[in-house]
Amino acid sequence: MPAASSPRRPDLFAGYNRLPGVADELFDAGGQMRPVWRRFVDRFAKLSPAEIATRFERGNNYLRDAGVYFRQYSTEPGAERDWPLSHIPVILHDSEWDEICAGLAQRADLLERVVADLYGPAELVRDGHLPASLIARSPQWLRPMVGVTPADGHYLHLLAFEIGRSPDGSWLVLGDRLEAPSGAGFALENRMATGRIFPERFPRAYIHRLAGFFHDFRAQMERLAQAEGRPGGQSAILTPGPSNDTYYEHTYIARYLGMLLLEGEDLLVENGALKVRTIEGPQPIGALWRRIDAAFADPLELNADSRIGTPGLLEAVRQGNLSMVNALGAGVLELRAMMAFLPRISEVLTGKKLALPNIATWWCGGETERDYVLSKAEKMLIGPALTPALPFDVTARTAMGGRFAGGAEGDLRDWIEANAADLVGQEAVALSTTPAWVTEPGQTLAEGRMEPRPMTIRVFATRTPAGWRFMKGGYARIGHSGDATALAMQKGGSVADVWIVSDRQVPKDTMVPEGNAPFRRATPGVVPARAADNLFWLGRYVERTEDAIRLIRAYHLRLATTDNPADPLLRRLRAFLGGYGIDLGKPVPDALIERITMAQACAAKVRDRFSVDGWAALSDLHKTAAQTLRDVEPGDDAAKAMFVLVRKITGFSGLVQDNMYRFQGWRFLSLGRALERADALTALLHGLSDADAPDGALDLAVEVADCVITHRRRYAVETSRDTVVDLLALDADNPRSILFQIQAMREQAAALPGAMEHGRLAALSRAIVPIEAFLSVATPDRLTPRALLKLRGDLGQISNLVTSAYLR
Repeated sequence: MPAASSPRRPDLFAGYNRLPGVADELFDAGGQMRPVWRRFVDRFAKLSPAEIATRFERGNNYLRDAGVYFRQYSTEPGAERDWPLSHIPVILHDSEWDEICAGLAQRADLLERVVADLYGPAELVRDGHLPASLIARSPQWLRPMVGVTPADGHYLHLLAFEIGRSPDGSWLVLGDRLEAPSGAGFALENRMATGRIFPERFPRAYIHRLAGFFHDFRAQMERLAQAEGRPGGQSAILTPGPSNDTYYEHTYIARYLGMLLLEGEDLLVENGALKVRTIEGPQPIGALWRRIDAAFADPLELNADSRIGTPGLLEAVRQGNLSMVNALGAGVLELRAMMAFLPRISEVLTGKKLALPNIATWWCGGETERDYVLSKAEKMLIGPALTPALPFDVTARTAMGGRFAGGAEGDLRDWIEANAADLVGQEAVALSTTPAWVTEPGQTLAEGRMEPRPMTIRVFATRTPAGWRFMKGGYARIGHSGDATALAMQKGGSVADVWIVSDRQVPKDTMVPEGNAPFRRATPGVVPARAADNLFWLGRYVERTEDAIRLIRAYHLRLATTDNPADPLLRRLRAFLGGYGIDLGKPVPDALIERITMAQACAAKVRDRFSVDGWAALSDLHKTAAQTLRDVEPGDDAAKAMFVLVRKITGFSGLVQDNMYRFQGWRFLSLGRALERADALTALLHGLSDADAPDGALDLAVEVADCVITHRRRYAVETSRDTVVDLLALDADNPRSILFQIQAMREQAAALPGAMEHGRLAALSRAIVPIEAFLSVATPDRLTPRALLKLRGDLGQISNLVTSAYLR
């Protein structure tokens, strides 16, 4: 009997139809598959649809588990969506990549000379090679930077270039990114995800790695930070904060490079030197990789409305005490209109044409150029001249094919003539396409198909003592349709890894230092005051949330038993929670969601110092509370929901307690938790152990404190005020007692910087020790309602002392 033949696998590229008049990355102009793709395609074609779906989902799971997200601009602040990975990489041969990088190195040198001239002698403007009006009207042009030469002599240290392949197969520069180039960290994450999808030795052994680029960049930052005259200077990344759409990248790259991630409020300028506020006092910063627009960097000399900058930052640069990556004001070279002049400037300054030309551009402020744009309007993209946006990032007032892209009415010629100095015309180039796995709405990954989609590639370069070093890869933006204007992630586009493939195995570049120096354990580094502040309040908000969940659960358990909201104990509990703004009119009060939101906001501020699992657990808690518990009914249903939240929040607390490195930041988190728990227990005893407390109040207090079993084993009697106060306030072995929290606070305070002053305890420890002494010798009868109120006041003073000593 003949063996059954295996089912024939579908031809995954059968429907891959190249677009007419457009270059394609998979097939050359003659319709032949490019050799660099052959080995990948041969292996991919052997996969079944189910295997493809499994592999792609493996990459998606990695990104979700790692917490990679993209912050979507929307009417809802903080809207996020999953990282839009296009699972099929873009593949280029390293010989072609070397040619691209050689052309971009020439361009990088040219850009350095242009920006140095614009903020120096201004010969290009004086000699008519750049219009003075164009530069002066640019929002990126910073007049206070005129005459300020960077301490190391270079304005540019990290560049990115957006490139695309034209229909004839050549590469064009679509945009220069010098202001605060983003994407390097995302390139790393894309590589990690595609490594999960395609783990085989080939192609991995033949794909150039990215780590060498980051090794060189970090070394350059260290050289800048520790330049002559900057003893002890550190390098750091300056971020706008969690509201920025690329904030995740800032946190990821800070962890990867081992650099401080700072916001403007973390910094201050003293005597012309930039310093970071830390729990040990101000520490010098010698180099900043800024991820904020230059105009917002210094509200004193630049944009006075900025809330994310540092007053005096420009003065630190002016005095040569700080290197900026890149220099403030470098963003002027990102203007679309600049591309109209760079080809000619290259010939003027270097005597050579650009080896890698940019997209043909005409500034309409010149009469000849304006007339040309008018005559060719149907073949051009016509849009703002003073924007750094890429050619295909269109707005409602961009003209394409002789009409307004957004459907706006009006005569195109009149619009161009009236706004000529503010407009450029750019050649409407059809970008090359690359393979993408496409699914329709409602389809699974297994039901997808391979289709061509337009793409651009972002290429990164860093300055080194030996010249420009380029990342051997990058990330590609992939359109979600055949329309090249749909490339942006904000418009639903996706991103793909870029493989630079060699014919032979490539060296294993790593971030590990070279040489045979003996191993030295790295110190945890400084803790900025803002990071300590957010960790301190993260601990407090998490503890507040757990306390509220347990109280709400206790309420609904008793409501289910009595079915009588007027029960005296339930009335007491409603009043107690009402004092904290928690309205039990809803089974899941809004105030509970707000507490979780505040905890998540604090954690978001320290993403570079926080575990991925911890962040995922906190996000899961928020999602569960906000999305699945809104419709629960009072009583048993709400109590069951609270049981779910208790398990989730204690899981988060366990992750942090067991896994978080015991650096100084952890001490502030622990201080916050202990302080909040001590205060909550004190308030609980004050509210439920007085002489007028209704029946069952003491049992409720023991339950909320999670000490029911302990009480039974310790006392073997029913609850009384003495037993409950002894267990919840005075038992040093009970991790849910007030005394236990005070002892924990005393231990953490003793390990903080400045715990001793002139041979005696500092103010924080001096405030904690008397409380510990009182509770250590007190008996339950001494913890009267008045004593409990005083204890809450003392705890409030401890919070103030923590803030004044370390968090300002």
